[in-house]
Order: sequence, then C-alpha cells, then structure tokens
Amino acid sequence: MENGTATERHWTFLTNHARVLVQIARDPGIRVRDIASCCLLTERAVQRIITDLEQAGYLSHERQGRANHYSVTASKQLRHPADAGPTVSELLATLLRSTADGHRDPAPTALESPRT
Repeated sequence: MENGTATERHWTFLTNHARVLVQIARDPGIRVRDIASCCLLTERAVQRIITDLEQAGYLSHERQGRANHYSVTASKQLRHPADAGPTVSELLATLLRSTADGHRDPAPTALESPRT
C-alpha cells in the first residue's frame, strides 16, 4: 500500500458468458440491448459472447421477423475440465432456482431437451 491506498482486486463468481446465458434462458426472445443492460455490458460485448456460445454449441438462434429467438442446448456439458460432468441445464437450474426474496423464477423456456 502506498499513501494509504490499497490495490483492490475485483472478481466475481460468474463469468459474463454465464450471465448472458442466464438472461437468454430467462427470456429466449430477449434483445441484445436488454441483455447488455441487465449484465452491465456493452451491446458489442454481448454480441461477441453470443457468437462464442453459438460457436461452442451452447446456444442457437432462429430469426423471427426482426427479432432473434434463442435456444440453449441444455444437454451440453460445461466447458472447463474442472467443471466436467454437470450440464448447462444443471447450471441454469441452480442459477434460476429462486430469487433473493425466495420466490421461484419462471422455468427457463429457452432450453432444448437432451437428444437421445
């Protein structure tokens, strides 16, 4: 510490990719602008994240008029080797389980059922 100021490290429990995925799972018709607002990101950052998620197979979209309708690939396993095992569906079920006041969030509507 110099002159009484501390260098503070900032970190969070969730990545921006996880935050974007959660918003899409909550509302598959959500606009990039609204995702950006909810996640405190720029629209450009959200677009890059959506592209990353689509290229990795975690997300897809279908054009409906002037809007996109997203689908999360629920059966896809998490990406990091240390997280091997759980699926996107299990992660989202945990993150969407309840709000801070104890009320249950609506079920994720953008999830695709596992393919057999």
